[in-house]
Amino acid sequence: MKHIVIAAVLVVVVTALLIAGLQQVQLLPVQASAQAVPIDNLFNLEFKIIAFLFSLIVVLMVYSIVVFRRKKGDVTDAAHVEGNTKLEVAWTVAPLATVLFISYLGGESLANTMRSDPQPLKVNATGAQWAWSFEYPDSGVISGELVLPVNKQVLLSLSSKDVIHSFWVPEFRVKQDALPGGPDYVRQLRITPTLIGQYKVLCAELCGMQHTGMTAPVKVVSQADYDSWMAEQSGALNDPVARGRKIAQQQACLSCHSLDGSRLVGPSWKGLYGSDVPLSDGRTAKADEPFLVESVRNPSASIVQGYPPAMPATYTQANLSDEQLKDIIEFIKSLK
Repeated sequence: MKHIVIAAVLVVVVTALLIAGLQQVQLLPVQASAQAVPIDNLFNLEFKIIAFLFSLIVVLMVYSIVVFRRKKGDVTDAAHVEGNTKLEVAWTVAPLATVLFISYLGGESLANTMRSDPQPLKVNATGAQWAWSFEYPDSGVISGELVLPVNKQVLLSLSSKDVIHSFWVPEFRVKQDALPGGPDYVRQLRITPTLIGQYKVLCAELCGMQHTGMTAPVKVVSQADYDSWMAEQSGALNDPVARGRKIAQQQACLSCHSLDGSRLVGPSWKGLYGSDVPLSDGRTAKADEPFLVESVRNPSASIVQGYPPAMPATYTQANLSDEQLKDIIEFIKSLK
């Protein structure tokens, strides 16, 4: 009994020290959404349980090694123990009960993250190799950054143009896949930002060679700043160059074509329009409107010299109208 009491006290002390130490370390990112609260509460409980189990195992093991080690010169056999039914039942039932309890808390936390507000802000988030685009259907605004008002629930409708992507902002905790396949495969995710600041969307699903660069800025702002941003974006819809930039962001064009002359997967758009473009088959083409239209509609027809044939053949009329393509070309023209 003396040894049991001493070991129990040591387990309690080590557990308390571990929990105190873990509280001094920021194990999780900043908590920036209402959905993060139940998730963090569950994590914190699990950290405490882990600290206790670690202490229980390590303290008993070290205590046994130190206190019950064989004394020098002792060659007798140890006591023969066949088993302890009560102990075996206890260490089977206790972990099972713990797992079931945590499962219940996990289901409750999941339900809390999915609780809906009556009038959320609706945003369509689209993933493509290798960029995110965000459409605000109530206003028609399309943006390459996700701007959200603080303390307002957002209903994200997630989809993909090509392969499986996964929308994840670590500070919001919740995550959801974006699937290709059309309207039947749209996934939804609810987020209520609670902390004004700047964050980043990450793709949490390996989606190709530029997976690590598939990010997008997230800005959580006040309602007044959000209204100002929305008014500014809505006013830009009358400018074909501004429309072209937004469509290029939406279609993930800027993940492969730079705007500053730097080399990416595809040729830079800076100074492209009207220039002479050397092709891989030895020809030279003028980068005029017909050439740009053909490069989008039939990308394998003319491959620019020094670049791989990586342009996807998915920009058909169904995905990119002639009017949208014209706006993109107007945007390319502006990049002198």
